[in-house]
Amino acid sequence: MWGIVGDYWLQERAAAWLLLAALGYLSGLSVLLAVEDIRSRRLPDRLVLPAYPAAVLLLSSAALAAGDPGRLAGMAGGGLAMLAGYFLLRLISPAGLGLGDVKLAGVLGIFLGYAGWTHVVAGTAAGFVLGGLWGLGLILTGRGTGKTRIAFGPFMLAGAAVVLLAPGLQ
Repeated sequence: MWGIVGDYWLQERAAAWLLLAALGYLSGLSVLLAVEDIRSRRLPDRLVLPAYPAAVLLLSSAALAAGDPGRLAGMAGGGLAMLAGYFLLRLISPAGLGLGDVKLAGVLGIFLGYAGWTHVVAGTAAGFVLGGLWGLGLILTGRGTGKTRIAFGPFMLAGAAVVLLAPGLQ
């Protein structure tokens, strides 16, 4: 995503500032959601649902200001794909994912989709890998079992962050 910010900076600084504002919003939201999910095992609607219009407004404005309207389709596709994919996982295993995770997936899909389909796939995979490694660590240290419930939101957020911050990912 930093490559996009750099391109926008050279083309249209207003677009770069809007994109930076969107990433700043996601960063602040990520901290709030991770803390809340770790504390209560919940991703509250009062935090997740307003992120949809905020993400769409900031990212769409950045894309349009940069003359880059093709990113709008990526946002919509990424958001819908992740929302649908997580919803399907929720239907298959209701105990495995909460509805908060499903709703958060849509928001993360908007951001990842803005960057491109590679980011959507990599960001989704990174969240599952990070969560799986944490669970494995709990099992290996005797602090958990295969049935231990963990807050998955922080791993979804971290996976998206790693991918959005990764230099050179196309």
